[in-house]
Amino acid sequence: MRSIIEIAPLQVYYSGLLFAPRSSLVRVGYFKNIPWVTMEPKVADIWSSLIQTLEGHTSFVKSVLFSPDGKLVASASLDKTVRLWNTSTGKQCGVLEGHTDSVNSAVFSPDGKLVASASIDKTVRLWDTSTGKQYGVLEGHTDRVNSAVFSPDGKLIVSASNDKTVRLWDTSTGKQCGVLEGHASYVKSAMFSPDGKLVASASIDKTVRLWDTSTGKQCEVLEGHTSIVNSTVFSPNGKLVASASWDKTVRLWDTTKKKFIEIIETHDRIKILKFSNDGIHLYTSHGALQLKSSLHSGGNLELPHTLTHSLYVTDQWITCNMKKFLWLPVEYRLSCSAANDTANLIVIGSGCGRVIFISFDFTALPAAYL
Repeated sequence: MRSIIEIAPLQVYYSGLLFAPRSSLVRVGYFKNIPWVTMEPKVADIWSSLIQTLEGHTSFVKSVLFSPDGKLVASASLDKTVRLWNTSTGKQCGVLEGHTDSVNSAVFSPDGKLVASASIDKTVRLWDTSTGKQYGVLEGHTDRVNSAVFSPDGKLIVSASNDKTVRLWDTSTGKQCGVLEGHASYVKSAMFSPDGKLVASASIDKTVRLWDTSTGKQCEVLEGHTSIVNSTVFSPNGKLVASASWDKTVRLWDTTKKKFIEIIETHDRIKILKFSNDGIHLYTSHGALQLKSSLHSGGNLELPHTLTHSLYVTDQWITCNMKKFLWLPVEYRLSCSAANDTANLIVIGSGCGRVIFISFDFTALPAAYL
């Protein structure tokens, strides 16, 4: 196998400058060659025998997510906490404590005033982002909760659990308002459609299921995957659902006709799925996929094929407009990540507990990456 230096020497050079200790000769002499990095990750001052310094979390970071206004990041960790971070400084600004076991995910409400966290302790907890105080505890699941997500209007929360159920909760009261039963095994994740009328759930039972949020009734079972379905996501217009599976495929489903329409071989397990705003690409943990389906943009194929300066993080790379431009050294490899295209900011959660911020000035980025 060819080494990473043979494949991408310039990108490795950039990485060497960015992640080298501050007083190292190579960084002091040549850091000016990467003026497009405007917020740097924290690095050591000198070369030393110290392998890592734990910052923030004290264990594996399971998820990171930007607030709707981009001013905060919430991170969830195996250390049983959720932490809030100021994106302008990269500093920790809150520790949300109360879970009695590992936290699997944390998400913001649409108005950014609340965070919902899902935990192995079988609960979903709500937190006030302005005070850091616990706002409510949603109890009812009988096994670990893998994910929790707000509806687009913020009035509902949907949670997915190893108890084989998907549950709906009233955000204002914390009361359970629906138990969606039908999966034959653990439910890995659940997601609202853009209009809030549907929920799509992904399960170890190899299926994706669609549910009507007003009645709690199952609308359809989408079958075809041959292994665990890890995640699902709706397209921006709600006409498609994409699902990622351990069978190393991504499948697309028409939510109106409730049928399979496209399969993409990925050659590896995909952990992250996110549609581009134009619906033409799917960003994954292994890069971007271009879709063939004409449903992604409502039939309008004249939309731009990429977002302006669209940032994404794969397992080893930070990419811009789907071009690899910064290689991540092993100690900075992600366990999870999020990107804020408006602020040109990347946040990376790592296995050692670090939460790392890197921002960019694209006016100074080499033309090859624009």
